Amino acid sequence: MRLHVLGTAAGGGLPQWNCACPGCSGARVHPGWRRRHASLAVEVGDGRCFVVNATPDIADQIELAAALRPGPEPRRTPLAGVVLTDAELDHTLGLARLREAEGLEVVATPAVREALTRGLRLDRILAPYTRLTWRELPPGDGLVLGGAIEVAAVRVSGKRPRYATALPSDADGWVTALRLTDRETGGVCVYAPAMGLWPGGLDGADCLIVDGTFWDEEEPLRTGISARTATEMGHLPIEATMERLATLPGRALYTHLNNTNPLVDPDAPHHKVLDEVGVEVAADGMVIEL
Repeated sequence: MRLHVLGTAAGGGLPQWNCACPGCSGARVHPGWRRRHASLAVEVGDGRCFVVNATPDIADQIELAAALRPGPEPRRTPLAGVVLTDAELDHTLGLARLREAEGLEVVATPAVREALTRGLRLDRILAPYTRLTWRELPPGDGLVLGGAIEVAAVRVSGKRPRYATALPSDADGWVTALRLTDRETGGVCVYAPAMGLWPGGLDGADCLIVDGTFWDEEEPLRTGISARTATEMGHLPIEATMERLATLPGRALYTHLNNTNPLVDPDAPHHKVLDEVGVEVAADGMVIEL
C-alpha cells in the first residue's frame, strides 16, 4: 500500500487567510511552515488513486503529487474517486473544484451523502458539469476500492457540520475513521483526521494517521478561536491521545493541525515531547509505504 499525504492542516490551512496568529504569521515569513488542508491519496492499483476528502485546495494537491497528475493522454487522470470521512466544508468543497471530471465516484456514509445532497444540494449544483456516482460506506462494513484496497468506516463522532444541524435525519456515520487494508499484503492504515472519541480497531494497524488538531483541551478557549474546548469541538487533544498511540505497535502520526497548534512551529518544544514517546507529525508531501 502506498499513501501520499497531500495535506496536514485543519480548516483554513496554514496560513489562514484572515488570521495573524503566531502560526499563520510564521507561515507567511517561513514558507516551509505552510500546510495544505488535511487529505490523503491512496493508490488502489492499475495506476489509479482515491483521495480521502476533497479539500478546497485539492487542485494544488493534485499538481504537487506526481501519482495524481494527468497524462499521458489529454484528460486522462489517475484520480478514480473520493472517499469522505465527514461532510464538513473543509473536506467536501473540493468536489465542486473537480467539476471538470467526466464523472466522479464519491464514497460516503448515508449521513454524509444526505448532508451533501439534501443540505448543500451538491448533486444538483454539479449536475450541469459532471456526474456524481455515489457508493455507500455503511459504518463498520468494508468496501473494495479498485482491486487492491479495502476501506471500512469506524464511527468516531456524531458531530454534524453546522449547515446540517437542522437537517431531519436518522442516518449514522457523521464522522468516521477509515481503516484501509491492502488485500494483497495485509498492510493496514487507519486514517482519522477528526476524532471525537477513541475508536476501536487501532490495535492491528501498521500505520495510524490521526487527529492532531489541538495540542491540549483548553487551546481553543485560550487562543480565542472558540468558546468550546477541543473535545467539545469534536477533536481529542494530543495530550489525551499521544501516550495511548505510543503503546500501539504501528507507526503513529498526527495530521489536521490547527493554526493555533504549537506544532506548526518546527522549533516548538512540543516536538521533543512527541519524539520522546515515539509519535510523529505528518508532513505535506510525504509518502508512506506499507
